[in-house]
Amino acid sequence: MKVGAIAKKEAQDILYNKIYLLVIFVQVLIILGAFGLAVISSIATDPALLDTYGFTSSLKVGVSQDLNGSELAQDLEAQKFSLIYYNNTGDALKHLGPGGLVAVVENSSSEAITVHLDNSNVFFPVVSQKLNDAVNKYTLTKKLESAGLNQSVIQTIQNPVTLTEIKVNDNTKKAPIALDSSYFVEVMYGFIVPFVLLLPFFMASNIVTDSVVGERERKTFEVLLMAPLSSTMVIIGKILPILFFSILQSIAWILLMDLLRVPIYNPIEMILILFFVGLGFIGAGIIISMLVDSTKEANSAITLALVFATFILFVPLFIKTPYFSGILNYIPTVIMIKMASTPAMDFKELLAALPTILLSLGIFILAVRYFRHERAIRL
Repeated sequence: MKVGAIAKKEAQDILYNKIYLLVIFVQVLIILGAFGLAVISSIATDPALLDTYGFTSSLKVGVSQDLNGSELAQDLEAQKFSLIYYNNTGDALKHLGPGGLVAVVENSSSEAITVHLDNSNVFFPVVSQKLNDAVNKYTLTKKLESAGLNQSVIQTIQNPVTLTEIKVNDNTKKAPIALDSSYFVEVMYGFIVPFVLLLPFFMASNIVTDSVVGERERKTFEVLLMAPLSSTMVIIGKILPILFFSILQSIAWILLMDLLRVPIYNPIEMILILFFVGLGFIGAGIIISMLVDSTKEANSAITLALVFATFILFVPLFIKTPYFSGILNYIPTVIMIKMASTPAMDFKELLAALPTILLSLGIFILAVRYFRHERAIRL
């Protein structure tokens, strides 16, 4: 009952904290913003997606009049560019830039094709790829024609292999991903998903630090220590609502991701991992609380600790060195990525989470022991 009273008080303090509620709202904005940025960047770098969503037709390409009706112009039109023909290339170059042409294509005096690109345009990588493919195809065609080859032979040379796609699985087994893009999948599952699900636990360490140090600044910490409760029970009463609200937020973010058509697989195993990771963060927050004397010092210390934790958790996601692959497989974020993106996890792969569980339990036990030591000194 007494542990429940402490937990109830902590839960009320959290729910009445307007900053906490504001941060939850900010997390929603972060999720939606990250999702939108991943979608936009995926479309902007994928020619097929650019055509599918109709963005290519809004891209204007200036073409010299002498190329009107040529195979190059036809190819550019087939790629859904909006072509504007100019008698004078100089006039076209004046419109090259933001709000105007994304590229200018001209036939130089040596009969070579020259392409001027606006590299400040967000679609520059796709435009560059499309134009290079069209120009290379046109140049090759001209060379083959000058060699005396007919059109059928030229077509065979340019398209030596015909690929036929045969779908093995039916559409009912297809993952309902928001965007059919490898880049989108890599960004969402490789970084955004673990970052979003860990956000509540980053905040949890801040809350527990403010809670303990706040008790000390309000001169109620000694009163709490004198309560007929063990140190473990006091800590459980304090962290239980914090851990509960953090897990609740992560579950909400998993559901939000599912609504955004980014399915999170193995949610139960994922929540279990988050529980122990959160326990480790909270334990670190308790230890920091025992080492500092004011909320200002606590905020500075926990910020440094979170920066270090972010480095440990997220930098390995961008390391491709095979020498460290054995170690990287035990990083919590790497495990979370595998869980979130794999429909069926192998039991042996789940064992990779064991070091994370043991480390988190170790940090929490150390926090309890340190809290008990501090309690003995103060009493």
